[in-house]
Amino acid sequence: MKPISNLKMRIVRTAVWSLLAAAMAAWPTLAPAQSTNKPAASTKAADKKTTSEKKDAGPKSQTIPFHGTLKEVDKAAKTIKVDKRTFEVTSETKKIYRGEKPVTLEDGVVGEYVTGSYTKASDGKLIAHSIYFGGKNKDKK
Repeated sequence: MKPISNLKMRIVRTAVWSLLAAAMAAWPTLAPAQSTNKPAASTKAADKKTTSEKKDAGPKSQTIPFHGTLKEVDKAAKTIKVDKRTFEVTSETKKIYRGEKPVTLEDGVVGEYVTGSYTKASDGKLIAHSIYFGGKNKDKK
């Protein structure tokens, strides 16, 4: 066998080290590409707990819009009747407005259009979150 010259040995070493450096540089970009993007089982369990906790969070978890004609204002019971539903005004009621001005429950006029939002309590009562007296009736066009 013929011995390899010193120059050829340097070229081979440089080539090997270059390939090794290129492979190491490309490794971080290849590793995430192999991911299936599926969360681990423990993450799924945590998500399920979070979802069930949101359902059990109570009346503050979701507000539901309402609109209709104001049929009755009961100042003593602190309730309003909009169409067939009765909404209670409690400490959870954040806003009662006419236009852009804050008003009280007594400022409601029977027969006017009312919009707002409410939450449903665990006992089935409808708790008003916000009430807007007056406004544009969507049925009138």
